[in-house]
Amino acid sequence: MTAGKASEAPKHFKLVPKIVNGGIAGIIGVTCVFPLDLVKTRLQNQKIGPNGERMYNSMFDCFKKTYRAEGYFGMYRGSAVNIVLITPEKAIKLAANDFFRYRYANKQGKLTLLREMAAGGSAGFCQIIVTTPMELLKIQLQDSGRVAAMAKAAGKGEAAPRVSARQITLDLLRTRGITGLYRGTAATMLRDVSFSCVYFPLFAHLNALGPRKGDGSGEAVFWCSFLSGCAAGSLSALAVNPFDVVKTRLQVINKGQGDAVYSGIADAFVKIMKQEGVRAFFKGGACRMIVIAPLFGIAQMVYYFGVAEALLGYER
Repeated sequence: MTAGKASEAPKHFKLVPKIVNGGIAGIIGVTCVFPLDLVKTRLQNQKIGPNGERMYNSMFDCFKKTYRAEGYFGMYRGSAVNIVLITPEKAIKLAANDFFRYRYANKQGKLTLLREMAAGGSAGFCQIIVTTPMELLKIQLQDSGRVAAMAKAAGKGEAAPRVSARQITLDLLRTRGITGLYRGTAATMLRDVSFSCVYFPLFAHLNALGPRKGDGSGEAVFWCSFLSGCAAGSLSALAVNPFDVVKTRLQVINKGQGDAVYSGIADAFVKIMKQEGVRAFFKGGACRMIVIAPLFGIAQMVYYFGVAEALLGYER
């Protein structure tokens, strides 16, 4: 792929079905992969002790310990708020990318790689109005079990605290106002814009390589969109994992014993590098790739199924 190589933009743009398809895609995708996302959050937040001791030794170890301590529903801690907010988040992300691809195309309906990246980045920027509070609430709920386990190990607690998205939201609104829900916005934007700049062009080019449907629509067969979403999602996730680690650390409100406190993105980068080394920026990287691959594979496949068109009576 070179900057001079152009790809096709959508020939027609219908906003309503794309928003509905994006919402459906998000709900199905996040429901399937949420336990892995919880494990990713806890792996990214754990602090390695001076002698190399750690709470979780691997992704599987974290999954096993979380399930043993908190049960099946503990693996879905924070999923309700994520499922509620993932609907507009994925709707905005997927529909906005198509919208900007349509807008940024030249008169021949072609897009250069740079314009594809600009369209993806613009879509990533649009989604942060929903993504930031969603991620903030989700991370507090996902990480509460880790903090409680640290307190218990230190003899300061016995059970994971009963926290809810409503309780956290009200506390933040009361103490910090509406801006409290947007803690870590800059870090979220850094991650999501860079992710979308990589993901959407990569997905478009991979998806264009596969076989087309036999109905004359020119669209890729469903499994091609699924595999393209998996491949593009996992590679993009790994590329921006350092930004995700910093965002996760900045958005944690209730710190565990010994957890570092950061004043901003630059401070987080410097402290993590100094205290934990470059490998810390790729904590949870494999887990995040495993989360993002099926999430975006499923989302893209569902997005192109045309469920909304069938429900709303639109022609595809």
